[in-house]
Amino acid sequence: MYSSLEQCIIDLEENGHLVRIKEEVDPYLEMAAIHMKVFEAGGPALLFEKVKGTKFRAVSNLFGTTERSMFIFRQTWDAVQKVMAVRSDPMSALKRPFSNIGTGLAAWNALPVKKSRSPLALHEINISDLPLIQSWPMDGGAFVTLPQVYSEDPDNPGIMNSNLGMYRIQLSGNDYEMNKEVGLHYQIHRGIGIHQEKATRKGQPLKVSIFIGGPPAHTLSAVMPLPEGLSEMTFAGLLAGRRFRHSYVDGYCISNDADFVITGEIHPGETKPEGPFGDHLGYYSLTHPFPVMKVHKAYAKPGAIWPFTVVGRPPQEDTAFGNLIHDLTGDAIKQEIPGVKEVHAIDAAGVHPLLFAIGSERYTPFQQVKQPAELLTIANRILGTGQLSLAKYLFITAEEKLPLDTHREADFLAYILERLDLKRDLHFYTNTTIDTLDYSGTGINSGSKVVFAAYGDKKRELSSETPESLKLLRGYDNPRMIMPGIAVLQAAAFTDYDGAKQEMASLGEAIAERGALDSCPIIIIADDSTFMSETMSNFLWATFTRSNPSHDIYGVNSFYEHKHWSCDNVIIDARVKPHQAPPLIPDPKVEQSIERLFVKGASLGHLKI
Repeated sequence: MYSSLEQCIIDLEENGHLVRIKEEVDPYLEMAAIHMKVFEAGGPALLFEKVKGTKFRAVSNLFGTTERSMFIFRQTWDAVQKVMAVRSDPMSALKRPFSNIGTGLAAWNALPVKKSRSPLALHEINISDLPLIQSWPMDGGAFVTLPQVYSEDPDNPGIMNSNLGMYRIQLSGNDYEMNKEVGLHYQIHRGIGIHQEKATRKGQPLKVSIFIGGPPAHTLSAVMPLPEGLSEMTFAGLLAGRRFRHSYVDGYCISNDADFVITGEIHPGETKPEGPFGDHLGYYSLTHPFPVMKVHKAYAKPGAIWPFTVVGRPPQEDTAFGNLIHDLTGDAIKQEIPGVKEVHAIDAAGVHPLLFAIGSERYTPFQQVKQPAELLTIANRILGTGQLSLAKYLFITAEEKLPLDTHREADFLAYILERLDLKRDLHFYTNTTIDTLDYSGTGINSGSKVVFAAYGDKKRELSSETPESLKLLRGYDNPRMIMPGIAVLQAAAFTDYDGAKQEMASLGEAIAERGALDSCPIIIIADDSTFMSETMSNFLWATFTRSNPSHDIYGVNSFYEHKHWSCDNVIIDARVKPHQAPPLIPDPKVEQSIERLFVKGASLGHLKI
């Protein structure tokens, strides 16, 4: 059990999970490039001892593998899982400690504790003293990528009614006045957004504290989707095996264990441009107005260490966060949505754009033909639940004789494609919400969704070879198979939707003229068919981050019947659109520069990368 980030680093190093980088490195692009190279190779956590422009050290890749994360929390993991298992009423462990003796004691010991004195070890610093790390060339400035952003309910203040969330913080660049302002990126429906709305109604600023570092449990707590009644601060104590210690200074909550603290106020209606920022979909989230925080004070403790990560096209370190969350929350989705057996947000597609799900189909005994029925009810529930509501594509089916695994993406898709009835099984939701960071739609938070719900007897054998009819199409090059049943064609660059409609209509007619293509239910249109078909990861990423179902799905022999859209083959236009955000591309000069750290005799020269 760690009382500080430093203790965790020492433990990791002693057990071969961390390497020190002794050479000076530049926080502008270099540190991120080093992190990504080591992460991709499954390498250790990294302690940067000499960061250019600052006296503070920095650490990354702490959670880079699930194995290392489990090692960090090895002493408390089982106890936390037991508390999380009391899901219907987590705080019952406190109310009835004798009937839930193990969970009760664990939760009681985890309650936050207020210290009467302010933490004497903290000393004031400026924002400009921090490691100002920029990960991608087009980023708007330096960002905090592992913050714990703390706010309290203005109507009911106190730490047990607080919110601790991981919302990105822009420290420099744009119109921010250095040392006096920082940018906060969050949506109004998040915990801090609710607090801000209440403060605005009262006509008063919202006090905010940003904690960086401290025990790793505090960082994970900021991203946990917790059951109703279990606060992030209690969870932080549970996972750390040590109560969350805090004080109040100038009316702001201060984490006594954090390495750094930034305090300030968000004033009603005050925003400034925030971004761009290289985000988890593999593209830049662009510049938009977001709340600006007026900095009150910034603090650091002696020997403070700055934790950071790099956000980009998955997989990245936040993939391990997702695995940890899944391990802890377990069957929560099954309890929330009756009939659901499994929901998998596909990491390779950026998590939010694509869901695979397995549900039950108990209505079919009363039907002469097996078809999706209960699955459609479950699909509606999935797309109306929390973060799952941000999904654009949902593929859902039910098990029959053999078990299914949504983590075997190609096999799962093939199972659905073998049973898909394209005159029955596609269901669209138009003019609805999608992820703020997804620029494939018609505007911020605005796009569409589609459900592919397939169930019943196998209808077709899927083609593994590129159909001859696709090789003869004019204007479409390099036809390839991505997987059985899904082909890709390379086309000229997308110009506009009017032109695309005409192109896809002509393509559909050309395919129909050459006869039925039942063995290949889905055809992808891409800028680069070689890239799209090279790996399953490329297909999942490029197809589902670059398409908006209502605008980019077309069909061969498509028609409407009773307002239901049907076709013989689905065509998905996954070309890059002019309105979409640019992809994340590393700086080649920086990539070359960091090689100095991987040569023989350098700090990372011994790693097998």
